[in-house]
Amino acid sequence: MNSITKEAASVDNTELAADNANYIDILYEQYLEDPNSVGTDWQTYFEQYKSPNDEPHNAIKDQFLLLARNQTANKVSTDTNSSARGHRNNVGDNKQMGVQQLISAYRRRGHRRAQLDPLSLYPRAEVEDLTLAYHNLSEADLDTVFPTNDLNIGKNEASLREIIEIMERVYCRYIGVEYMHVTTSTEKRWMEKYLETNLGHISFDTEKRLSILERLTAAEGLEKYLARKYTGVKRFGLEGGESFIPAINEIIQRAGGYGTKEMVIGMAHRGRLNLLVNILGKNPADLFDEFDGKVQPEKGSGDVKYHNGFSSNVMTPGGEAHLALAFNPSHLEIVAPVLQGSVRARQVRRNDQSLHENKAGNSVLPIVVHGDAAFAGQGVVQETFQMSQTRAYTTGGTLHIVINNQVGFTTSRQEDLRSTEYCTDVAKMVHAPILHVNGDDPESVVFAAQLALDYRYEFDKDIIIDLFCYRRNGHNEADEPSATQPLMYAVIKKLPTTRTIYAQNLIAEGLLSKEDETRLEDEYRESLDRGEYVANSLVNEPNEQLFVDWKPYLGHDLVDDWDTSVDIEVLKGYGRRMAQMPEGYKLQRQVQKVVEQRLAMQTGEEPLNWGAAETLAYASLVNNDKVLVRITGEDVGRGTFSHRHSELYNIEDGSMYVPLAHMSEDQARFSTYNSLLSEEAVLAFEYGYATTVPNALVVWEAQFGDFVNGAQVVIDQFIASGETKWQRVCGLTMLLPHGFEGQGPEHSSARLERFLQLCAEDNMQVITPTTPAQIYHALRRQAVRPIRKPLIVMSPKSLLRHKLATSQLEELANGKFETVLPEMDQQNPDNVTRMVLCGGKVYYELLEQRRALGLDHVAIVRIEQLYPLPEKRLIAEIEKYSNLKEIVWTQEEPLNQGAWYYLAPHMFRIVVPHPTRAKVMEPVARPASAAPATGSAKLHVKQQQDLIAGGLGISVDELSI
Repeated sequence: MNSITKEAASVDNTELAADNANYIDILYEQYLEDPNSVGTDWQTYFEQYKSPNDEPHNAIKDQFLLLARNQTANKVSTDTNSSARGHRNNVGDNKQMGVQQLISAYRRRGHRRAQLDPLSLYPRAEVEDLTLAYHNLSEADLDTVFPTNDLNIGKNEASLREIIEIMERVYCRYIGVEYMHVTTSTEKRWMEKYLETNLGHISFDTEKRLSILERLTAAEGLEKYLARKYTGVKRFGLEGGESFIPAINEIIQRAGGYGTKEMVIGMAHRGRLNLLVNILGKNPADLFDEFDGKVQPEKGSGDVKYHNGFSSNVMTPGGEAHLALAFNPSHLEIVAPVLQGSVRARQVRRNDQSLHENKAGNSVLPIVVHGDAAFAGQGVVQETFQMSQTRAYTTGGTLHIVINNQVGFTTSRQEDLRSTEYCTDVAKMVHAPILHVNGDDPESVVFAAQLALDYRYEFDKDIIIDLFCYRRNGHNEADEPSATQPLMYAVIKKLPTTRTIYAQNLIAEGLLSKEDETRLEDEYRESLDRGEYVANSLVNEPNEQLFVDWKPYLGHDLVDDWDTSVDIEVLKGYGRRMAQMPEGYKLQRQVQKVVEQRLAMQTGEEPLNWGAAETLAYASLVNNDKVLVRITGEDVGRGTFSHRHSELYNIEDGSMYVPLAHMSEDQARFSTYNSLLSEEAVLAFEYGYATTVPNALVVWEAQFGDFVNGAQVVIDQFIASGETKWQRVCGLTMLLPHGFEGQGPEHSSARLERFLQLCAEDNMQVITPTTPAQIYHALRRQAVRPIRKPLIVMSPKSLLRHKLATSQLEELANGKFETVLPEMDQQNPDNVTRMVLCGGKVYYELLEQRRALGLDHVAIVRIEQLYPLPEKRLIAEIEKYSNLKEIVWTQEEPLNQGAWYYLAPHMFRIVVPHPTRAKVMEPVARPASAAPATGSAKLHVKQQQDLIAGGLGISVDELSI
């Protein structure tokens, strides 16, 4: 162990006096057992003495004793009188240590004694380590003066009685703070100072307190108004949680003071209408029209009023700020990662999000409002927390508010709700501080909002406000909650509202008259009667530069043909630039070979494979078209099947270089991020990103296509239906490796049938490209067309390096995406009596067998875009062959899966009624199955041979194997 030469500056010199050596040693023993059991300054102090060689503790003890004996500093503060000095020096080391342990216990466990429940229904167990006896103290010690050590109370000594009174006020009143699980000492010291300096509560002036009452009046007033006007109609009211409104108002105004220009809010049902009217500034008259059924969607299905989003501008101390409430389905917490993606995109647009560092600035603030049961129970919350500090997904910290009703729907029994003490315990996984606060004390709630926001901007990390409240009317206004919670609702019926309690306190203190209190209620109700705006900071003529204009991307028909050509010499230049490495950069041998081969492909010397064409598409977009490109997913930098290699690593030092991000000084941003092992939250994040930045190609790639199963809720409730429900367009691209390669039921199918079942109203595009040129043009078409629709790509696996799946550079330079690829071999159309329609890799297996067997009567046509189905192009191909007798659809998937059930109605309509067309239309597929594929390699080969032979109309024995 190194020699100890000086103490940590934050530890008082008097504590290191020789007569305290035993005390220091005991404290150190306590620290070794549990670092959080001592104050943060002592933690910092002791950290420097940890032995790297497991030195015996006796040697460390000797070092502390030596340090104490060599102290030359005064043993006591200069402002301490002699009698106090004498009294203190007589205090035993064990008593002194006991006081320090008690202070530490309040910081760690004070929240368990805090008065959090407005209903006071559930008595909390006695906290043993907050008792005097637990620390070898007694009432006889209450008037003894002890050093306050690292207490932030402005003096070095205080009686035990005073210390306890302070700790009770700070940690055990209406705010219970959990922060000792935070691993960074700096954050813990900051939190202690913030709480203890303010004695756990800021003393608000009269003006501030009256403004809190005004917002409470608005919160309660809207719910009362709606209850009278629309009795029994669902509105998921905020009764019992009204303090949320002054809290969110404080957050918005204070964030504006930090220079924040945008705030994005994600929120489920409860209190959403209240937020819309009283904070975001939705006109109450518009809300009433929705209740009255006067508002009909101009197109699409529309959605219920408590799912819809909204945006507005408000004035703050820091200037005008844009507020956006994200659209949200009923799947509760799924909005959290969607919101994070939207925030990240806004930060990038404002150049407030570093490309190469895990850093975000203050320009955009994410706020997520949760329900207690959903916060604890929905796994996407955990996934979103896991993303919060990663390079690809950080947004600089999110402010979370849990509207804690203390009941999940009808479940209030602790043993049924969750396995943790608090619903917020999941947030501890990222060491986020948690502020539990009693919703019936609005000033504590507003103080918690201030603390949370200041912490977020200080440390760029998540923090949680757990707003303990209740539901006055049950889950919704048609529900009778006393049927399942009779004791709870017996208390609630007798309980004054939060506003009533607060107003009575202000009246009792002489800050408000009863007449003024009544006038506030009357004025708010009269404003609602007149249909006036009631948000208090609304900007009527907003600055449009604060948000993105989507008008250029709206109102277009979903056309297939689009010019995606790029000059061939320009493409060659991109290829050469991507092959240039920084000086001295040494690649792994196989990767170096890929780079060299790709250069030959991208300069026209060799045919291009999939990876070469795909990376040229990205290069052309960021340089030629100035389109932002973002690609995320598990292993996307290399590509699951080693085809992309957009991230290159120096084998000498492990550094990473992304050629596509360093093409030119004026290029658009290009980024690839290997994601955490998540599908649901990551896909939701990318959806949120894509709905926020129109001039972008946002790509999510599944490691295997079937992994998309884990994100089905995102597909169902956002990607497929977001436009028809909310008029929210999105250009997200999904690359889903799909193909039956004998790898079993979990690595074969991207569930093509599910996407096709969801297709309607031109809501998205589903393609099965089979050539490098096709993926190149599909990606370019997705970005350069002024149309934003999700693109679902059934992406190949074996075709990435298939000998026949290649393209010439000229096809990239001059072509476009073809929705149907015709028969490619030179044949006499009059000889063709059988047409095989197919998509994906099965085409090449059919092609090779047809060539080998000389089956000139068979034509093979690929449908590269399944939705929207290109019927005119398909009819044109069919009509080329006047002697057709049979048309078959051949797919690798089982009959009940894949595209057949979707295609069948279209094909029978196209083929059967026409007198000059074939009369036979039938599918060839694997037998219907509950699983996508077999796990037996032998059975897989047999099934593949059967469907190839069936597609060509021959027996298996005739195949050329």
